[in-house]
Amino acid sequence: MPKKVRWGVLGAASIAIRKVIPAMQNCGRCEVAAIASRERGKAQDAARSLGIPTAYGSYEELLADRQIDAVYNPLPNHLHVPWTIRAAEAGKHVLCEKPISMNVAEAKTLLPVRDRTRVKIGEAFMSFAHPQWLRARELVLTGRVGALRSIMGAFSYFKLDTANIRNIFEYGGGALYDIGCYPIAMSRFMFGSEPSRVVSLVERDPEMKIDRLTSALLEFPEGHALFTCGTQLVHYQRMQFLGTTGRIEIEIPFNAPPDRPCRIFVDDGRDIFGSGISIETIPTSDQYTIQAELFSKAIQEGGEVPVSIEDAIRNMAVIDAVFRSAESRRWEKPQA
Repeated sequence: MPKKVRWGVLGAASIAIRKVIPAMQNCGRCEVAAIASRERGKAQDAARSLGIPTAYGSYEELLADRQIDAVYNPLPNHLHVPWTIRAAEAGKHVLCEKPISMNVAEAKTLLPVRDRTRVKIGEAFMSFAHPQWLRARELVLTGRVGALRSIMGAFSYFKLDTANIRNIFEYGGGALYDIGCYPIAMSRFMFGSEPSRVVSLVERDPEMKIDRLTSALLEFPEGHALFTCGTQLVHYQRMQFLGTTGRIEIEIPFNAPPDRPCRIFVDDGRDIFGSGISIETIPTSDQYTIQAELFSKAIQEGGEVPVSIEDAIRNMAVIDAVFRSAESRRWEKPQA
């Protein structure tokens, strides 16, 4: 096994503290060596609770640490590109939380930086790494549902806290950036192609201005994908894949639990009562650990990262088109 990749974390974001860092610490290729916060006390508290050796009181200090090989960037959305660029310029590989940017134009600025600095830069869409998604795609590719024609998804939670970054418009808050990006990404993954056009409806919170309810229809060469996401809805998530002869349903598609198995329902379509449903149980795994393993392997062995900048740009193009359609009230073409 090559020397472990020494990771630094920018910020003490909740997702980093609760999910990503503990998962990375279970990865044989990773060592979480440092964490930084603009409030040194926050970094010190996180380092103490998670057993991280070094805590910095600024992001600049962490980037100046020559012992750090790679950076995980879970900062608010509007800071993703600026600090990813700064980390790359400091010679660090960067795994940046989704969405990688606020729009396509901003995401594209990462391409010349990556090519000039020769570091790895990728988007942290952990779902791509989970075995349940690999199995679902295998079922589709091997014809278990006939020809895949329709994808339906829902992802929602209820959060009214105006101080939460997910509810701050200027920080890139709102349903589409935070959770709508998932059904878009995974619909592209399952169809294996890009949507030619999209149409959407967006309802914004009258005070916070963020999109609190967003629904979209995506037209692919193979069929349609439609989804609803919301930040003021019941806590829920589900993805269904309808083919000409069968159906697949992923029970917990995005927040797959790291402490118990996941389930995929495969329906042969014999009747509407579900008598043709079989359940596939996917063994327990942590998608964040797998993500860290694959990204670190790419650093060590020179391969491709799980989700490239190019793929992130294509996903962002769909997000941009969804927002444009809500304004124009017309079909819009993603422009990657």
